[in-house]
Amino acid sequence: MTTYASTHPAGSTPDRPVPRSEPDPATALLARLARLRERVARLVELRGADDPTAADPLRGLYLSEEAVRHVLGSSPRHHGLDEGAWSPSHDASAPDRAARLAVRLGLGELETELLLIALAPDLDRDFEPLYAYLNDDVSRRRATTGLALDLCGIPAHRPESRALLQPTASLSALGLVEVEEPERPFLSRSLRVPDRIVAHLLGDDTPDAALSGRVRPLAAPHGPYDEEFTRRLADRLAAGPLTVHLREHREGDGLTWAAAALAAAGLDALHYTPAVAAPGPDTGPGSVPGPEPFAALLREARLRGLALVVSPLPAAAGPLIRALAVDDVPVLFTGTGPYDPQWCDRDPLVLDAPRLPAGAADVWAAALGDAATGAAFDLAATVAPYRLGADRVTRAARAALDLAAFDGTPLTGTHVRLAARRQSASGLERHARRIRPDVGWEDLVLPERPRAQLGELALRARHRDRVLGDWRLSAGGGRGRGVLGLFAGESGTGKTLSAEVVAAELGLDLYVVQLSSVVDKYVGETEKNLERIFTEADRTDAVLLFDEADSVFGKRSEVKDAHDRYANMESAYLLQRLESFDGIAVLTTNLRANIDEAFTRRLDLVIDFPFPDAEQRLALWRHALGRVPCADGTDAGVCARDFELAGGSIRSAVVTAAYAAAGRGEPVTTADLLEGARREYRKAGRLVPGEGGW
Repeated sequence: MTTYASTHPAGSTPDRPVPRSEPDPATALLARLARLRERVARLVELRGADDPTAADPLRGLYLSEEAVRHVLGSSPRHHGLDEGAWSPSHDASAPDRAARLAVRLGLGELETELLLIALAPDLDRDFEPLYAYLNDDVSRRRATTGLALDLCGIPAHRPESRALLQPTASLSALGLVEVEEPERPFLSRSLRVPDRIVAHLLGDDTPDAALSGRVRPLAAPHGPYDEEFTRRLADRLAAGPLTVHLREHREGDGLTWAAAALAAAGLDALHYTPAVAAPGPDTGPGSVPGPEPFAALLREARLRGLALVVSPLPAAAGPLIRALAVDDVPVLFTGTGPYDPQWCDRDPLVLDAPRLPAGAADVWAAALGDAATGAAFDLAATVAPYRLGADRVTRAARAALDLAAFDGTPLTGTHVRLAARRQSASGLERHARRIRPDVGWEDLVLPERPRAQLGELALRARHRDRVLGDWRLSAGGGRGRGVLGLFAGESGTGKTLSAEVVAAELGLDLYVVQLSSVVDKYVGETEKNLERIFTEADRTDAVLLFDEADSVFGKRSEVKDAHDRYANMESAYLLQRLESFDGIAVLTTNLRANIDEAFTRRLDLVIDFPFPDAEQRLALWRHALGRVPCADGTDAGVCARDFELAGGSIRSAVVTAAYAAAGRGEPVTTADLLEGARREYRKAGRLVPGEGGW
């Protein structure tokens, strides 16, 4: 295996467009070829001096009797240049790309010269007929292994000479030279330099076509991230090539740490995304739809002196890690799964990536630039709920600025929130219904106590990283930093609306879990469905709502049969999963007494939603009628006084009244409101005031 060496100072970028003071790559290569042409001419002269067929215009197309007698009459000997006739063909004082590549990859002078010999026909067409003459075959216009050794003046019968062009040798193993036609005798096999190598040596750093859409430059993140962790990892990377496995707590976090450490080490990098198929009925997690271009990827990193960051890792990452864990290229793998020792014979440096802090206002400010400096909103409070890596922050900032430009207004918190939500793409929609919050605190009609508790829930969601992380108030190892609330109250008292208001306050989407897609009659399937939901919620900036939660989070019962035992196992799973939950979840129930006490202990807040009294009912009626045209003298007070309805029912009564008025083409009247209220009473099977019966 070759050793790694760098020819550029720390912090610089190798093989960027060559400054004017350095030789042009193409000019430098042509100068090398001119010196090679001189050696070819000497070999042509040497071969023609004792070959009676040298002047035959059909030489190479047939074997004449004279040529056969010449071959039979000659004694076995070396037909190349004299040993020692070859000398390095470049000026070390002005290294060109070929020389720098040789140093970086640890190639010797002889290996570099063999590369140049194989490369010559791709740069100068005159070498094709010359090589055809020396190969004694007009159809073989590339250098063969035998011809290359002859031009270097080294005997082809020596093992060390032949070893230079074996598949395990540096030239072949590094993808610099391909030895073709393995069915031919060794000395007759053609040498070819891949087009990507030719392009690089000529100054073109466009990645190989096999990597199109799969790699991109890894930009340094804005702002510092855990300077101690970054510094220690950067020191190890700067000391020499290193393979690292970063296990991230949340998908995308490891990419930020890798970028920060590589930037601190002065190393440029490529981010490679494996071609992992999305899990489906016919593809398991981690399945790969086609062969990965590992050889092209490593060759690209070696050519340009770059590190590789592979993210995200598929579940079955063994073949990928075995292929890319090499000694001469720094490679950082990031993924949410643990490292498996069976993946690689030599274990990489396995590290747990620190959690990314929520908010990171300084990172957002750097990404937004001048737009954040004069912003008329509190940037820190706006971005506090979002746990985005530096790469996604940069993309979200760009999207926010584009939205502001489209609206023709200065940047606002609404633009930032919308852009940040879009960077938190979620798979929750397979199991939950997404609600884009369109309400605010002014839409809530609640007593002071539950209203204040809702504000506290939003406060906890914003500052959980500081309190539970920085101040180390988490309950213990393995505990998550999730925020859990239980909303308890009768139907229609505003529980779901309150969850939507909290989500709007945080600038997050609300996902209502469809319990029909969760509960399964088969043993263990309900837990699997819940695990998918919790896992997706952990990696998504959103508020998760379990409506009618007592159907899932109900009390455990005494085990009398198998059904009880499996029901209790489901509850036990949920208790354990809530401990490690990192998201924001709200549970609602009409029957608080049905919730297991063990779940209650794990909740941050339990908010009781009381049934509204007459004063609150009047406020609810007036709020529901806010934009509805009403006739003069319309009085909602009589409805609030005579009909004990919750907020949801009041809204339904107003909708009924509005349809009746719209059908007449008139404003809503008190009679319409009373009829709507009576409809709600009848729906609930209650006695309607004034009707004297059911």
